[in-house]
Amino acid sequence: MYRKPDGQMTIEDYILPFEGKLKKDNRWVKMAEIIPWDEIEQEYAKLFENEIGNVAKPARMALGALIIKEKCGYSDIETVEQIAENPYLQFFIGLKEYKTEAPFDSSLMVHFRKRFNMEAVNNINEKIFKANRKDKDDPPPTGGRGKKGKQKIKNKGKLIIDATCAPADIRYPTDLSLLNEAREKTEAIIDRLYKDQESKTKKPRTYRRKARKQYLLVAKKRKAKTKQIRKAIGQQLRFIKRNLNHIERMKAESELSAKEAKKLSVLKKLHQQQQHMFDNKVHSVENRIVSIAQPHIRPIVRGKAKEPTEFGAKLSISLIDAHAFLDKLEWDNYNEGLTLIESVERYHERTGYYPLSVHADAIYRNRDNLNFCKANGIRLSGPKLGRPPKVVSAKDKKLARQDARDRIPVEGAFGVAKRRYSLGLIMTRLQETSESVIAMQFLVMNLAHRLRLIFALFSKSGISLREWLFLRITAKIVQTFAFS
Repeated sequence: MYRKPDGQMTIEDYILPFEGKLKKDNRWVKMAEIIPWDEIEQEYAKLFENEIGNVAKPARMALGALIIKEKCGYSDIETVEQIAENPYLQFFIGLKEYKTEAPFDSSLMVHFRKRFNMEAVNNINEKIFKANRKDKDDPPPTGGRGKKGKQKIKNKGKLIIDATCAPADIRYPTDLSLLNEAREKTEAIIDRLYKDQESKTKKPRTYRRKARKQYLLVAKKRKAKTKQIRKAIGQQLRFIKRNLNHIERMKAESELSAKEAKKLSVLKKLHQQQQHMFDNKVHSVENRIVSIAQPHIRPIVRGKAKEPTEFGAKLSISLIDAHAFLDKLEWDNYNEGLTLIESVERYHERTGYYPLSVHADAIYRNRDNLNFCKANGIRLSGPKLGRPPKVVSAKDKKLARQDARDRIPVEGAFGVAKRRYSLGLIMTRLQETSESVIAMQFLVMNLAHRLRLIFALFSKSGISLREWLFLRITAKIVQTFAFS
């Protein structure tokens, strides 16, 4: 069940208990002005078609709480505590007056992330970009006539694209440690099933003490030899196989819970993958499981000096006027060079024209991308394919240096997202909530960028925020009556 709020709340509607007023130049008040709450509310209400049950929290409260969490780096519990203590945060999430108690329980934050999934957050990001575009009111630039007599639009602007990995919060996976964890989880399932069958059958032998001892003999070594590791892996595989056989036999008498059934399917797949690598003496397998708790995570080989392999989601972003867009997110590794055409087409959808230039790594400079850019009048940064020329002109050197400088913002965006926000270590455990958190990083980063632009506008123009808000509201009223 859901009830839509009555209109978008303004700062004048907020009531304080001590007869004070909120400052209009507060960052949370300004950020609330940037976000199109009414449009988000309409899309959010579609999730609740059933008219029975408890009334869901409003969209502004759900999205506002997620933005506060990611912007300030709080935990779910700390986010709720901060909202209960701060009237500006309460205004930001849509409360009409100050309340001393928490507006919701911290466990609802998980449901908020599920409702505002990656697709929904990306749509909000698009709305904010279109609402704040510098050239949205400018007439489209013309450049002659096309073949059918239609007006041809010139290319305009720069598109910067790149890819990175968002590491998940998991232990570094080794084959031996994964098998030991899997063995312990199968033993826990056997113990649970045996409680239901204790009066009917004898408890199966699992040899858990012996298995634990054999694992520690290798795990505690400072640098175990390859033969010792392989022998220990074979031992753990046999223990797990015995336990899985016991579970299959005991399932006939006792039913597994949904959580246990899901965990058991992951353990079986892990055992199959490890047995395949052990028998064939290989170290890779398709869709390799590196975390039992988060089986969707895959190893992403990046080739970086610090961490050659990362474990998490791989994502591609595009940067337009310092506004970041999440173009693609996959848990399996992919070739980011194949995403250039899709990113350019999305640039065309957002702006109405193709970019003058695309700035990207060398991996994006394949023949398909070069032919596509040439057909659409786009310059792709970087040297030509083939053997480099013996003599490089001063003009080409200057252009190469400029291209390198133009790529700095996207590297800075990754640095800000990973150091200032939580893209450097994703703490959520579910696949859908992890995707929501990653998309939220770029939404919050874009909102922070918009706030900096507003501060810069005030410092250059010399007007106050109150005067700026008055001019903006007046312009909206005039526009409304002009077209009514």
